[in-house]
Amino acid sequence: MRNIFPVLMLALLIVSCGSNDRGQLVGVKGKKWNPEKPFGMVLVQGGAFIMGKSDYDIAGLKNAPTKTVTVPSFYMDETEITNSEYRQFVRWVRDSIVRQKLAEAADVAGGGQGGGGRNNRTIGDYAFKNAADQDAGNLTPFQEFSKHYDPMNQKINWDVDIIWDVEEYPDADYVYVMDEFYLSDDQSYNGERMMDVTKFTYSLKSMDVQAAARAGADRTNFIEEAEVQVYPDTTVWIRDFHYSYNEPLHNDYFSHAAYDNYPVVGVNWNQAKAFSDWRTQYLNGFRKSKDLEHVNFFRLPTEAEWEYAARGGLESGTYPWGGPYAKDDRACFLANFKPLRGDYAADEALYTVEADSYQPNDFGLYNMSGNVSEWVGDSYEADSYEYMSSMSPNVNNKGNKRKVVRGGSWKDVSYFLQVSTRDFEYADTARSYIGFRTVQDFLGNNLDLRNK
Repeated sequence: MRNIFPVLMLALLIVSCGSNDRGQLVGVKGKKWNPEKPFGMVLVQGGAFIMGKSDYDIAGLKNAPTKTVTVPSFYMDETEITNSEYRQFVRWVRDSIVRQKLAEAADVAGGGQGGGGRNNRTIGDYAFKNAADQDAGNLTPFQEFSKHYDPMNQKINWDVDIIWDVEEYPDADYVYVMDEFYLSDDQSYNGERMMDVTKFTYSLKSMDVQAAARAGADRTNFIEEAEVQVYPDTTVWIRDFHYSYNEPLHNDYFSHAAYDNYPVVGVNWNQAKAFSDWRTQYLNGFRKSKDLEHVNFFRLPTEAEWEYAARGGLESGTYPWGGPYAKDDRACFLANFKPLRGDYAADEALYTVEADSYQPNDFGLYNMSGNVSEWVGDSYEADSYEYMSSMSPNVNNKGNKRKVVRGGSWKDVSYFLQVSTRDFEYADTARSYIGFRTVQDFLGNNLDLRNK
């Protein structure tokens, strides 16, 4: 018994000396965290506001009764997502799929000894980055023993540029792969070799967190994966308007540099969600490589967040600038919409305008009314204000394919520009007048915002 006490004391000394906590409960520290405003976003400090129509419901829809709700702080894109920004997403998906196919062909070719070609390249230059280690048996302990390691999940090689010029294709295997991504000659015209945009899809994996939490069951039943085509539907410029000449927009609006800073359109609700997911993965992938703490998801705003942000801190305002008129004191229009009786050009814009046109509201957000309507995350329910929570309200019924759009567009009359007006479109439908912007939750307490 006399030896037990010294042993216990020695053990306690060893534990205490092995750390700097002096035996006190100090908690486990995470990685160093400094709130960082995402590029192109503004910080909207949360608060309470009266959601819904504060004036007469001209349309008599009775779907926006006033209700006091509270939303937490969040970041929001200062403009609608532009063609240039959405094109970054499209090209990342396109290049990922092309590189994946080239790597698979390199495996089949056995290292790509296909015949040389220009620049001394072969299909083998596009092989998976960890293919050589696997062939040589140089597996890490995780790769060799873990049940979570998937040998099919190989790393794409981003170090070598994709060769798009047909005159520079290095070998036969490369030609066969690239030919898969282009339309047949009888579907192309004007001497152009046109890509088959249906080949480029984004794998959107999501979980219904609310349903899973309430069920308390195996979460695999609530995880879904869908393939979402990423290219905008440019035919909306033709299909939305009969007996109207809009072919130049159909041909060039998304792809030409002249429209880089214009809001992307022809994107349905599912594509907007896929973009948001990619943006999250893209940023967190970079942060992980730098051993930085991850950031919260980018997503579509809730309907309450959108209206709170659109009001810009002005209680009971009709428009983001207050109101009640769509002109300023110099008779200049304050947004891009359909004024008068169809004189689209009266506001100096026939179709869309640059995403940072006109004056921002008091939160620093551009075109919350007009230019393009915007997808939000909620499903459209005419009576949702009656039963939704007053704290961070969010109504998104899985079976309801009607999704809320807000803000009005270049082709709408001023009624739809009102911050309280609600409208909807089906989730799988794209339009020439609907775009979107994203938000990201602020991590931390609202009090932290005083010095940010």
